[in-house]
Amino acid sequence: MRRRLWLVAAALLVLLAVLILPPLVSISRYKSQIAHLISASLGRPVHLSSLHMHLLPRPGFVLYDLTVDEDPAFGAEPVLHASSVTAVIRMLSLWRGRLEIDEISVDDASLNVVRTPDGRWNLDSLLQATASNASKAADGGKGRALPLPYLAATNSRINFKSGVEKLPFSLVDTDLSFRQASPGEWRIRLRGQPARTDVSLEQGDTGIVELDASVRRAPDLRQMPMHIDLDWRNAQLGQLTRLVTGSDAGWRGDMRGELHLDGAADAAHITTRLRATGVHRVEFAPVEPMDFDANCSLVYHYSARAIENLACDSPIGDGHIHIAGEAPGGGAMPHYSVEMDKVPAGAALEALRTFRSGVDPSLQAAGDLSGKIAYAENPEPESATNKPEAGAKRATASAAKPGSTAVGPAAAGPLTGSLTVEGLTLTGGGLSQPLQAPKFVLAPEVPKPIATKARKPAFAPEPQSEQTQALVGEVALPAGAPVPLNAIMRFGPEGYQVTLRGQASIQRGKELAHAAGLAQAAALDQLAGDSLVADMIAEGPWLPAEDNLPAEANPAASDTAEQASGDETTPKVDSLSGTVTLRNANWKADYLANHVQIAEAALHVDESGLRWDPIEFAYGPLKGTATLSVKKCATPAACSEPQVPEFTLQFGSLDVAKVQTAILGAHAPGTLLSDLINRLHPSTAPAWPRINGVVKVDSLLLGPVTLQNASFEMHILPASVEIASLDGTLLGGTVHGSGTLTSGDKPGYALTGDFAALKPAAIGQMLGGAWRGGSFDASGKLELAGYTGDDLASSAKGTLHFDWRHGSVSGAAAPPALAHFDRWSGDAAIGGGKIALGQNEAVLGSRKSAVDGSVTLEEKPKLTFAAKPAPAKKP
Repeated sequence: MRRRLWLVAAALLVLLAVLILPPLVSISRYKSQIAHLISASLGRPVHLSSLHMHLLPRPGFVLYDLTVDEDPAFGAEPVLHASSVTAVIRMLSLWRGRLEIDEISVDDASLNVVRTPDGRWNLDSLLQATASNASKAADGGKGRALPLPYLAATNSRINFKSGVEKLPFSLVDTDLSFRQASPGEWRIRLRGQPARTDVSLEQGDTGIVELDASVRRAPDLRQMPMHIDLDWRNAQLGQLTRLVTGSDAGWRGDMRGELHLDGAADAAHITTRLRATGVHRVEFAPVEPMDFDANCSLVYHYSARAIENLACDSPIGDGHIHIAGEAPGGGAMPHYSVEMDKVPAGAALEALRTFRSGVDPSLQAAGDLSGKIAYAENPEPESATNKPEAGAKRATASAAKPGSTAVGPAAAGPLTGSLTVEGLTLTGGGLSQPLQAPKFVLAPEVPKPIATKARKPAFAPEPQSEQTQALVGEVALPAGAPVPLNAIMRFGPEGYQVTLRGQASIQRGKELAHAAGLAQAAALDQLAGDSLVADMIAEGPWLPAEDNLPAEANPAASDTAEQASGDETTPKVDSLSGTVTLRNANWKADYLANHVQIAEAALHVDESGLRWDPIEFAYGPLKGTATLSVKKCATPAACSEPQVPEFTLQFGSLDVAKVQTAILGAHAPGTLLSDLINRLHPSTAPAWPRINGVVKVDSLLLGPVTLQNASFEMHILPASVEIASLDGTLLGGTVHGSGTLTSGDKPGYALTGDFAALKPAAIGQMLGGAWRGGSFDASGKLELAGYTGDDLASSAKGTLHFDWRHGSVSGAAAPPALAHFDRWSGDAAIGGGKIALGQNEAVLGSRKSAVDGSVTLEEKPKLTFAAKPAPAKKP
């Protein structure tokens, strides 16, 4: 019972002390002492605004607005700021009459990690201060500095800076602890989520970073023994690329990375493991997504910035890849090697499909790659016994053939070795038959240096700098033609280049273009005929350019643009250039009634777009030449709407009747005319493509008249045609007009025209009379609809205004007022198959007369005048 009473009394005393003592104790005098203790432990000035004391659950202080100043060498922004901090007191130190802090915990703090351009970190001085304090504490001297208290942070943020510039990268929701495990040894634990401030991220998909490290005391920071375990897991590839580059590269899959470090900074043994599962592009989910598991080991020397004993291994399918090398540092050039052993070609295709969009997801590859490629900046001269492999010899010899882009021997540069591709077979992707290359070799070559910057021949491969090397291979690909396609491949560190020269059937050419994902492939879709002749070069970077990436999210964008403007030899975007020549082919479109026979056509592709020029064609009885061009978008924003193609058509002599026969077909039921009527009906008509162009005709026969040097500027729309301008010479004068053609149950026309300086003699010959005199001018508007001449004549309606000076009309039916006149002008109405004279006036001196007459709209028009009634006799 006494023991229980004592316990109750002790509890009451503690409770009274907790309630009564804190308000009675003046803690303001501890403010500067606590700030001094933290400052001495961290080696940095510390400021706080206020504090209060608490006894439960452990005696300590709550500090408000704690700020730890930065070393001026790293900037002016505080290294640490926290709104509130809890500092727990060491109870035993109070018995010795000293105030010591055992633990400091912060919540919602902000920590800045700074690295200067010369490679120094602001945390170096903090670790140096703690190491110095630990050394003094271990000596046990009186008045010496005290060991660093246990530091813990929760829900905090770690910002990263490069000098005075704050980077967009940070760790959020971070839990951090820093404690002294034993004299001279510290333990660091961290858990946080990577974030980026200048782009929108799905925060949960950037993964979780966990770090567990231990550091031991040493006289110099670079000699401090360390053990670091770093784990980055649950990262989604799309958000990971947005985090690293600022934009989504279109990759999907799960990524996990591990890093383990043992040793000091100047001799750190590092092992890493990078695993990825379900890697694919966002556009499709393949049946077997790409997985890889790469393990690397190396020794890193921080002071020399050197790497030695680098070794990376990764199984890929049934094969294996091994990378080894060293980077000595100190100005010495690195050397490394890549060795492949039966690496599946399908894995290379999956990697290409993952990094690049536009590759057909159904395309499959079989075969494997084996060999070794080594890089050494200053390779030793080849000895007599160290001869190149036979495959490398063949690749070098073939690359040196006339017309080949390969120049220079294989051993002239830092790259040596070769890769052999065996049993390559491509299927799917719309290929009716597999594309096979039994065996070919990729070997290094060095282009000859360019002495002068001469004009580059059209569609020639881009020259490369003297220091650039590429892997070159050549293979013949049967493509359904008497002569195979010869493919020369160049794979360099910055990009690729593939040259195709030879023949291919049109069907095989279309299949290859679509399988390669070429945007211009649609230009061949509706072609058939003999084999085509190709001379094409495709080149570009391995990774697509980030055209849509804002400058603030991609600091390297401006530098890349400057390099692109100053370096004309390195392709920065995908490009396709060259020519494709067709002979004896035909082209058929849904909106045409017949095939277009092509005697010869040449397709030119370059950086401006594609251009068919010239095209020698026949469409029924119509024969002429044409050009067709589609310009490439200058910027991605300009591609928001499809580019409108432009064409030109050139004819010699044309008869409208033959044009009608070619386009409409015979005038009989059940023939092409009825098919065309159904084709043009709004509910069934295939839409015409949007296209602009000019049609030129040397001589156009329009029934009784001929239009010379005619030029029509046209805008073809899905359901109508706009004739922006019509120009030519007619009846000895000129005509300028415009109009529209609209589809419906019957095609409708709306035309306006101005006629200038027409010759009266030509008009009279057309209308069956003798006309003489000065020039004849007219203007008018006309609307008509139909398929046949009778339909057009009967539906025609409009107005006409004419003006004729100093003329005469002779003939039995001509009225006396037109026998000779100074001016005849007036208006006419078009309708009912006639052009009827309306208000008009023939002037001769002071005499003015009106004329009544009409022109019938027939195949041979005829002008008739109304007889003038006889004057009534006087009574």
